[in-house]
Amino acid sequence: MDSSNRSHGARAPALGFTSDNIAGASPEVIEAIAASSAGQASPYGGDDLTARVERKLSEIFEREVDVFLVPTGTAANSLCLSAMTPPWGNIYCHPASHINNDECGAPVWYTNGAKLVGVEGQSAKIDPASLHSAARVKVGDVHSTQPSCASITQATEEGGVYTLAEIEALGEVCKASSIKLHMDGSRFANALVSLGCSPAEMTWKAGVDALSFGATKNGVFAAEAIVLFDASLAPEMGYRRKRAGHLFSKMRFLSAQIDAYLTDDLWLRNARQANDAARRLTRGLAGLSGVEVLGATEANIVFCRLPSAMIESLHQAGFEFYHDRWGPNVVRFVTSFSTTVEDVDNLLAHVTRAAVAHQSGN
Repeated sequence: MDSSNRSHGARAPALGFTSDNIAGASPEVIEAIAASSAGQASPYGGDDLTARVERKLSEIFEREVDVFLVPTGTAANSLCLSAMTPPWGNIYCHPASHINNDECGAPVWYTNGAKLVGVEGQSAKIDPASLHSAARVKVGDVHSTQPSCASITQATEEGGVYTLAEIEALGEVCKASSIKLHMDGSRFANALVSLGCSPAEMTWKAGVDALSFGATKNGVFAAEAIVLFDASLAPEMGYRRKRAGHLFSKMRFLSAQIDAYLTDDLWLRNARQANDAARRLTRGLAGLSGVEVLGATEANIVFCRLPSAMIESLHQAGFEFYHDRWGPNVVRFVTSFSTTVEDVDNLLAHVTRAAVAHQSGN
């Protein structure tokens, strides 16, 4: 972590670790939005900036892709799934997935009634064997919803990252079952730098048909990209985006954000900053009395178990984080592209003091 490069001037250490959504936007992105406002540009994505983003994403993924920009991850996920699933279809997802728990039924609404079917697996990752079994239930039975697509989250809601082998295994299951594979990449960059692979290897080369290319959590103001590797989905997607109210007339303002995000590897640098901060936090927590780190830190999310007194002590000091949602005394800390060494070390100093007090019984 290079806090001298990533800090935006002197400031008090940040106390929020609830989500990477609480971070602002990278200065490069804000500057790009302002610059894109000068002059006139064709509306509805007919501008040069939007075309440049499409070319950049094709270069990044090493093939021609169809790109549809939208303002939110919920829109990206739901529109992808709606183009891949009929109203009588099954969308296989992990029970802990964002589309199942945190999108207010949007995937079901956008698909006009498709069914979300939970498929279990460790670290909120779908188990390939379980998906294979689920996708073979009542196939062809007119009384039952039918296998249509699977959706995986990279990185997962529990901080896990699908390995290339795991994605390939799921891709093979989907291919054998004649269903599509969608990737919810809300933290796509964090997973990518964690694996050290190419975007192509983590997506279409492993069998992914459609990707929600997340950017908002990683330094963008409000923009996500639907990236389609299956070209047959593109014509319908255009109409679905318009009908859903997500075809911006002044599309250049979304494109400016993604263009700046992709320029000079800002998206990868931001993700490394967030991941490095999480690993630094994990190293500092390990071995502290009363602290139990839960699982490996594979992206920018850290789970641990803390005594109630320590949780209360951190809250009293002003720190913000989620706890008890995943079990008694289970705490989640999330770092972002703007999290600095000072932010992490300040949190660790408070946890250490709380651990000492807990050990001494005070």
